[in-house]
Amino acid sequence: MATKVNSIEVKKINRNAIYNFLYKHDPISIQEIAYTLNMSLPTVTQNIKELQERGLVIETGLFESTGGRKAKAISYNSSAKYAVGLDITRNHVSIVIIDLSGKLLKNCRIQYPFKNQKEYFKGVGDLVTKLVSETEINEDNILGVGIALPAILSDDRQTVSYATVIDFQGGSINAFQEFIPYPIILSNDANAGGFAEMWREDSNENVAYLSLNNSVGGSIIISKNIYNGQNQRGGEFGHMTIVPNGRECYCGQKGCVDAYCSAKLLSDSTNGNISEFFRLLKLNKEPQRKIWNEYVSHLIIAINNLRMLFDCKVILGGYAGAYMDEYIDELRQMVAKYNTFEVDGNYLHACKYKLEATAVGAALAHVDQFIKNV
Repeated sequence: MATKVNSIEVKKINRNAIYNFLYKHDPISIQEIAYTLNMSLPTVTQNIKELQERGLVIETGLFESTGGRKAKAISYNSSAKYAVGLDITRNHVSIVIIDLSGKLLKNCRIQYPFKNQKEYFKGVGDLVTKLVSETEINEDNILGVGIALPAILSDDRQTVSYATVIDFQGGSINAFQEFIPYPIILSNDANAGGFAEMWREDSNENVAYLSLNNSVGGSIIISKNIYNGQNQRGGEFGHMTIVPNGRECYCGQKGCVDAYCSAKLLSDSTNGNISEFFRLLKLNKEPQRKIWNEYVSHLIIAINNLRMLFDCKVILGGYAGAYMDEYIDELRQMVAKYNTFEVDGNYLHACKYKLEATAVGAALAHVDQFIKNV
């Protein structure tokens, strides 16, 4: 009996290794998979056949012949499964549907102020159901719904241990689960954004991800793994003090990064429209130029602090981070002046994932779980 269990485990390990290899590579031949993974050709062939029967692997053509029969090009099927992601904020809900590759298939953002009431959670459930039906995806192919919250979660990610941006402290995953007919995974919003940013990265370099949304957060990513800290509060960069006895933060303290670097400080000048803020800034309009100059003067202190703390790449994400490409050289020059050890700020980058990174990252939690357990 023990041998049987072991052989089943070995088979599962092999299948998972093959699927993960396919996920990370372009279409490839069975022979190359066998060679690279040091597996026998029959083992790879049998596993590929099983994955094909499950609809997870497809043939995408033939490679050029090198003398014998043309080898079949094998690829993972990105449209075999889908995941839904939600970004819950104080006043809005963003919802996305992605395929296994992380590609955005559908998204919408609506004004929907958070209320810790049954009618709110039912409304969110209706949004999920509506979007899934619009995409005409078979419900059996939905892996689940990832929900990103501006909150600190319990170790098991089932309850909210701290929340002031939304009134959900002590809230449970069950509030959403009652109205959503799919498995749910809760995520901290900034961690979800950082997770999306690093999803397709090949390297295992460490990153400090500064999420410049309407509330400032962040995540510490070590070799593609999020460092949550002792109390699930790792990466709460928004509550580092950068101005002693400065502006009051929503958390009740004074001088926090959030009080000076929230994206809301920019978009408030354009009726909540951040793209309009950056359009006017590009035209050198006032008051946008003045607001930007003050915003940046505090942002670079926060960035330099992150570099001194972690000595790694710093990525600017969130609503404001999505517009930073055009200003990254200017920001690098400014942060370099604060740096004791470096003459440039080349460690600083704008995020690559511009659209709904937080909601996508929440959905990717399900994709990640699926890939690890094929």
